[in-house]
Amino acid sequence: MTGFNSDAQTMSFVAFIAVITVTLLLCVMTGPDRDDLGEYYTGFRSLSPMQSGLAIAGDYISASTVLATIGVIALAGYDGLTLTLSTVLSLVLMMFLLAEPLRNAGRFTMGDVLTRRTPGPAVRITASAVTLAALLPLVVFQLAGSGELLAFVLGFEADGFKTGSIVFLGVLMIAYATIGGMKGTAFIQIVKTVVLLGASAAVAVLVLNRHDFSLPTLLDAAGKGSGAGDAYLASGLQFGGDDIDMISAQLTVVLGAAVLPHITMRVFTARSATAVRRSMSWAVSTVVVTCLLIAVIGFGAAAIVGHKGLVAGDPQGKTAFLLVTQALLGADPTFGETLVFTAVATAIFLTLLASVAGITLACANTLAHDLIAHGLRRTRLQHTTEMAVARAAAAVVGLAAIAVAALVQHENLQALVTLSFSIGASAVAPALVYSMFWRRFTRTGLLSTLIVGTASAIVLMTGSNLVSGTPQSVFPGSDFNWFPYTTTGLVSVPLGFLAGWLGTRVSARDAAAQRELYESVEPVILAGAPAPPRGA
Repeated sequence: MTGFNSDAQTMSFVAFIAVITVTLLLCVMTGPDRDDLGEYYTGFRSLSPMQSGLAIAGDYISASTVLATIGVIALAGYDGLTLTLSTVLSLVLMMFLLAEPLRNAGRFTMGDVLTRRTPGPAVRITASAVTLAALLPLVVFQLAGSGELLAFVLGFEADGFKTGSIVFLGVLMIAYATIGGMKGTAFIQIVKTVVLLGASAAVAVLVLNRHDFSLPTLLDAAGKGSGAGDAYLASGLQFGGDDIDMISAQLTVVLGAAVLPHITMRVFTARSATAVRRSMSWAVSTVVVTCLLIAVIGFGAAAIVGHKGLVAGDPQGKTAFLLVTQALLGADPTFGETLVFTAVATAIFLTLLASVAGITLACANTLAHDLIAHGLRRTRLQHTTEMAVARAAAAVVGLAAIAVAALVQHENLQALVTLSFSIGASAVAPALVYSMFWRRFTRTGLLSTLIVGTASAIVLMTGSNLVSGTPQSVFPGSDFNWFPYTTTGLVSVPLGFLAGWLGTRVSARDAAAQRELYESVEPVILAGAPAPPRGA
């Protein structure tokens, strides 16, 4: 049992049922009411900049971001804080560098962006494969951890309950993606963001109140509680003093976090270039505030719960948010304090639901639109057919993720999250930067970037210390570690950019035609100038 107050557990269970009811109702009310691709994929761009910004922030702040980041800060101090700042910096770079060109170039998916200047089925198929390679690990990771987390909150230990929770949440995410489409999942993200901000703010205030609202006092107590002393607030605790590993991790997060396809697809819902800028301003502001609150909670967990208590709950610290909330409220909380715990549990539950729903929708969209409608077929699908394919794809992706998550739920799956960020940084980021800004970039260069960036991240990850060779790896009893770093970015990111450059140089004879095509769409991509309408 978790030791949480029985009233808090009962209230949390009731809140979970209420959340499921409300979010399903939101999907039904806001989802597409007819078989129109624009409505399903973008919600007819009907969201206001504030709504779109909160939805982007909701997708960006996933369950892994909230729970893992608080845990890393609680256990590793300074290193966790730098990774949190890297997360913020990634979205800031997205805002200033890519958001507006992406909105101008894209329509529904990343494949639409990339084929704006290099059309062809090969690009569509490769873009779909890279999207799935980047997002499926995230879905599996979050679903696999959901059973353990719900069991922890509600006080159940049976494996059957954990597996049942995974299946139940998986079925819900399929329902959200198929019924709600882009607009329905956006409203779920908005609700999730508001609830998470409120719950995080309440716990952060309680943490600061415990330490007289003095940040130096909190940091000093966190250092003592961590058991690491002065090393807690110095670089190197998470990475064992390996500065190269830390640089690699930061590079991977900065370049990879904000370009993952389920984030970029939200940019396509903006009505105009002005709207996308305002949306990103809302998104960045929300993420900054959330990350500041997360940092306070992480330090509070180290100070109040302590290293031993955190590791006993979960070696990676993923239960730190709940544990520090419980410690702050005490063994006999008042009704108001029980409400705070319920709000935290509900925020985590909502974060899990919203995150997997958004990622599932992105996977379904690329399967239907990029792979089937434009990659494998030579004739255009009718809108009703593509809508049906997209909904079927959501079910297929969801069921596959449920099966895999149930099988690997007892493993340490941090490598899956790292792999997603590594693919984003090594394949998606170079492809988008080259496609948006390099006139000579060719189809061969694009395919080289996508394939080499993705393959190098996957191959290097298999030899990393997250997969084997350490007690916290996927295979702790084995040691086939030949790449002694946590992330692949230090090697795979340069390889992705280099492959695009070499591929373009090799196909120089096609460069003139590619440059002419790019110059024809450049005003649209970079300035949003009007262009003749294109087919779906």
